[in-house]
Amino acid sequence: MLAGDEAERIARATGHQVVHAVPVRQGYANNRRWLVRLDDSRTVFAKHADDEPGAVWLRREHQVYEQLHGPFMPELIGWHDDGELPVLVLEDLSTSTWPPPWSSEQLRAVQDTLREIAAQPATDGLLPASRTWYGQGGWPEIVQNPAQFLALGLCTPQWLHQCLPIILDAADFAGMDGDSIVHLDVRSDNLCFRGNQPVLFDWNHAALGNPQFDLAFWLPSLALEGGPQPSEVLTDPDPTVVTLVTGFFASRAGLPLLPKLPLVREFQLRQLRVALPWMATVLGLPRPDAPG
Repeated sequence: MLAGDEAERIARATGHQVVHAVPVRQGYANNRRWLVRLDDSRTVFAKHADDEPGAVWLRREHQVYEQLHGPFMPELIGWHDDGELPVLVLEDLSTSTWPPPWSSEQLRAVQDTLREIAAQPATDGLLPASRTWYGQGGWPEIVQNPAQFLALGLCTPQWLHQCLPIILDAADFAGMDGDSIVHLDVRSDNLCFRGNQPVLFDWNHAALGNPQFDLAFWLPSLALEGGPQPSEVLTDPDPTVVTLVTGFFASRAGLPLLPKLPLVREFQLRQLRVALPWMATVLGLPRPDAPG
């Protein structure tokens, strides 16, 4: 049920009273999400921060919505921030097309849209990608705690020992940086299609960086959803980008479960199963041999 204080915050954000609300349970973020019917008959999507970290992420996302404009963005309907738990209100995209499955036309449209986003003028307040959450952990962390990664059973200790020097040489977080706007969290649960136009949301991780990172980060999940393998889409990959994407999943998939986000670790592991052999091929390494 939508609590009274939540309904009041949504009303302040939109200037209209809430008539009805249905919870939206998809996604991995730690916040409350609602499809809300307002007293002017509009239906909107409301995202309500659930705690202080969620409030910080929602404020970052709102800052992007205020500055970045294009057909790839949802319409910003309203915003309310009382200094505690803000509310972001966007257009209702529930009637849009939500992959999977993926068509070849949709794959091309997402790639074209990522290039369009990368070509936009930089917005204020965006950090270099290497200074975000995505520039932490990775292969240097695995060097400090290889047992956690090896426990996933995706390679042998011998493979890791043999390949780590080459992997670490490629895993330079500075390779994430650049002058382009990057979303940093491109996946099917963060995009839909308004007609033939991809629309991306959940912009709380947006940064300035190397635009190939967005494409490379998307490809493991795309493969899991029946799409092509990463090497079929990104035919001339930057080895550093592929190594960093793989390191992101490799250093997190074996971490303890997140109580409020119980599905994250399993999904990271599934993406790692795609990314690790891809990285090995790109770096010219032997394929990782899972222990028998």
